[in-house]
Amino acid sequence: MNSAHTLLSIKQLEIDYPSRDGHGRVTAVKGLNLDLEQGEIGCLLGSSGCGKSTVLRAICGFEPIKGGQILLRDKVVSSDSVHIPPSQRRVGMVFQEFALFPHLTVLDNIAFGLQHLTGPKRAAVALEWLKRVALSDKADAYPHELSGGQQQRVALARAMAPEPDLILLDEPFSSLDIELRERLAGETRDILKANNITALLVTHDQYEAFAIADKIGVMAEGKVIQWDIPYELYHQPVNRYVADFIGRGVFVKGLVQPNNKVLIELGELDLDAGHTGKVGEKIDVLLRADDISHDDHSPMQAEVVRKIFRGADFLYTLKLASGVEIFAFVPSHHDHAIGEKIGIHLVADHVVTFND
Repeated sequence: MNSAHTLLSIKQLEIDYPSRDGHGRVTAVKGLNLDLEQGEIGCLLGSSGCGKSTVLRAICGFEPIKGGQILLRDKVVSSDSVHIPPSQRRVGMVFQEFALFPHLTVLDNIAFGLQHLTGPKRAAVALEWLKRVALSDKADAYPHELSGGQQQRVALARAMAPEPDLILLDEPFSSLDIELRERLAGETRDILKANNITALLVTHDQYEAFAIADKIGVMAEGKVIQWDIPYELYHQPVNRYVADFIGRGVFVKGLVQPNNKVLIELGELDLDAGHTGKVGEKIDVLLRADDISHDDHSPMQAEVVRKIFRGADFLYTLKLASGVEIFAFVPSHHDHAIGEKIGIHLVADHVVTFND
């Protein structure tokens, strides 16, 4: 049963389309389920071609579905026998390229979706939404006079002004540089939360997803593999794919020890209480970059193979004595040369394991 506050519910969604050669059909989405509560921000996260944008188009009503159901406020809007037109769904959309009208001012862009209101009321509502996205001083500017971040906020205000039940955002930050992306994702979250707006975003960027979403669905091959809060995705991935996709990490070999511990090349780690492995069993242990600490006094050494400067820190790729490569975040004042050996130790306090 849906709760009274579930705004979007997708059940066993299936979408296909004709194959390029014209023979048969290709499945784009299969058996997809998710629920989004009123005021929640959800995100579909996955690599190119996994079906995430197809799901958005189906929610909007731009894409017919083969099977399953899409419900908005407990009303079926899409099924194999029902198709409510996009204009009747109360769904707003923010596109990848913002799709602002270049010949209209910022104020007129926002007012465009308010045709049902009279002139003065339309202008007043548009101005109010400009205030909410902190762009009151740009009312008379044109889109080309704004920065990418400002254009994004105008697109968001335009989508929110008609007060839809749901806002959909299709890779809204992908044209912006990486640093700006995360900051704008945080700002967008603040705007959506301040106005109690329910939203669903699609992206291939996990840091963007973490910055904006309450719930994230990791997608692959047309399915949501895990729909969960970001913390659980990171610390309790349901399978190797999710574990590998979320966070910078590698799998290293481990051997289950007595007293619920596992021995890896870097030392012993405590297993979760729920681990059922037998002593002597071989398992794979996920080591992420934040599980490894740089320590000049540690007898455990690793060779710096690659490094990426990230401002506050480096992302080091380190080679262990066995030849296995691992990642480590190291404060940027520890600037070691490629080929240099540095001391490291384990700081993992939450171990993710999979059967060998």
